[in-house]
Amino acid sequence: MSFEQVEANENEALPIGKNEDVDFSEALADEDDLEAVERAEAADNRQQND
Repeated sequence: MSFEQVEANENEALPIGKNEDVDFSEALADEDDLEAVERAEAADNRQQND
């Protein structure tokens, strides 16, 4: 399979959607998820303090 075929297959498999709600489960969260939550909270705090 060529790179173009792989890329085309990957693009076809991606869901199309906007403004989708995502439920966060702390029980299922890994280290990257927890870091993302911390970064989002820090960003929110910066926006509120400006």
